[in-house]
Amino acid sequence: MKPKIFIDGQAGTTGLEIYQRLAVRDDIQLITIEETKRKDKQARKECMNAADLVFLCLPDAAAIEAMSLIENPHTKVIDASTAHRCDDEWAYGFAELGEDYQKRIENNRWVANPGCHATGFISIVYPLRRLGLLKKTDVLQCFSLTGYSGGGKQMIAQYEEHKDALLEAPQLYSLKLMHKHLPEMKKICDLQYAPLFCPIVDDYYRGMATSVMLPAAAQTIHAALSSFYKEGMVNVQPFQEAKNISAKSMAGRDDLLLIVNGNNEQSIVTAVFDNLGKGACGAAIQNMNRMLGLDLFAGLIKGG
Repeated sequence: MKPKIFIDGQAGTTGLEIYQRLAVRDDIQLITIEETKRKDKQARKECMNAADLVFLCLPDAAAIEAMSLIENPHTKVIDASTAHRCDDEWAYGFAELGEDYQKRIENNRWVANPGCHATGFISIVYPLRRLGLLKKTDVLQCFSLTGYSGGGKQMIAQYEEHKDALLEAPQLYSLKLMHKHLPEMKKICDLQYAPLFCPIVDDYYRGMATSVMLPAAAQTIHAALSSFYKEGMVNVQPFQEAKNISAKSMAGRDDLLLIVNGNNEQSIVTAVFDNLGKGACGAAIQNMNRMLGLDLFAGLIKGG
């Protein structure tokens, strides 16, 4: 029997892309809901409890409410919202962080999909913390450039239908330094202090470049990251190959590339990936494959 999948919140940016990508697969069966009933609580409840796995592509409060509708003890859940990422009862869906994370994803009914900016930050900082190159008390600085699709339908419409001259240039946002991805960055990387983090949105649809600057020799940082990531959807570019970095260079893919630059005293490490790929839909599909015992890389797009 093919596992049955339901996407709650299919009309949103993330839900729609997950649906489109799963619709062409022959190893799963999608449960669909009529357009007129997609906000009908009873209709959604029936679909969720008939599914082997449910994707929650909803705002935080709606995702929490949706969990109360699931009564089938066999239904598994991947939540794409922020709601459960710091909840210890949920597995954090970043398999490349190691065997412990992989086993939790495989064995837990509930998996929280990482945030897009958090994915970039954690891919850099988590290995360096594990390997002892960063301390728990370090205060880290990070900036992250993203395409406007990360802002959902409202921001997409703003850029594509109502754009003014100011939107033609990069915009810094979340200037109170309280971005919603900070709690998971701090928790997963076991940091005492949240990083000083500034996100930036620019006039292109998809793609991300998340950078962390460190007072450490670039070759040392590169060697450490290369030793940590051996397989999966995270790779490390050969040292000092980059002359410049485009935030769009991994658009349309589900893998993530770490690029280390710098000198003998300082480093800048950049995670380049697709905010809708490894930063959202691709990561969710990757987690689904692992949770259901499917081919780990089925339906994923990665470089050679």
